[in-house]
Amino acid sequence: MALDTAKVENTMAKRLRNLLFSQEGILFIILVLVIIVLSGRNANFLSASNLLNQGRLMSEVGLVALPMTYIIITAGIDLSVGSILGLSAILLGVFWKNLGVPLELAIILALIVGTVAGYVNGLFIVRLNVPPLIMTLATLAFYRGLAQGISEAKSVTGYPEWFYIFGQKSVMGLPTQLWFFIIATIISIIILRTTTLGRYLYAIGNNPVGARFSGLPVARTLLVIYSYSGFMAALAAVIFVSRVTTTRSDMGTGLELDVIAAVVLGGTSIFGGKGGIIGTLIGLVLIQLLKNGLALSGVTSDATTIVIGLVLILAILVNNFIQRRRDS
Repeated sequence: MALDTAKVENTMAKRLRNLLFSQEGILFIILVLVIIVLSGRNANFLSASNLLNQGRLMSEVGLVALPMTYIIITAGIDLSVGSILGLSAILLGVFWKNLGVPLELAIILALIVGTVAGYVNGLFIVRLNVPPLIMTLATLAFYRGLAQGISEAKSVTGYPEWFYIFGQKSVMGLPTQLWFFIIATIISIIILRTTTLGRYLYAIGNNPVGARFSGLPVARTLLVIYSYSGFMAALAAVIFVSRVTTTRSDMGTGLELDVIAAVVLGGTSIFGGKGGIIGTLIGLVLIQLLKNGLALSGVTSDATTIVIGLVLILAILVNNFIQRRRDS
């Protein structure tokens, strides 16, 4: 009996040690330290209104970061998400204002446009073997150019009041877009951890050639996740337009950098085969709270960018240390 108890305690201790020395565990400790330091510098940092507002701002980046986690797990990348957001936002306004399409239908069409844009990325990657970095870098410019050409430097305003529920209103005390993000996060975790698709993603990231020779539907899986990325960028566009009450062709500029930073900070390897949604979630929260806390403390935006970059470098070094320790 005593032997069994000792065995259970050793197992629990080992699991706790593995959790603490995992990328997510280390990142969570950094997050707690950041919260303690920043809350001590400004009394408003941990106020409910401030935290809810940060959740509102984080949700748009977070929605795009979920499929980006999937893509990076497969050793891919999608640099076009910001441009897809901008294109979807512009077309939402054009469909509604210029073409007279009912706004409800215009939202659906904008989501379709984003999904098709993501599908095109995936199609070139799987059918013509264009490297994801090259393909999405090209469509970053192409989709942004389309958005600028279609908008003709004009913005669309005057949306009906009901439309602002997506970006400015709250449901049961939480910002509406935060509900979208929470639901999408739960679904993404379930897919990655419990479904065949999730296992395919890790297999492709670890050994794409082996996965293909094993009979896994590599092409179909990549098409699905790049289309998913486009859809989520379009959904973020609808929320973005609702929050700022206007559409502009420069919407989403630089979004891909924030998204990739959160995913990599969360421990998803750019070499594929490793990562998860929980790490991405912690990375998102850490970046958003750093931006907000430093701004409240009077730190300039340039200095904030430097601090976030240093945190990212630190997290990568920690991840490499953990990986070398496990390999040895």
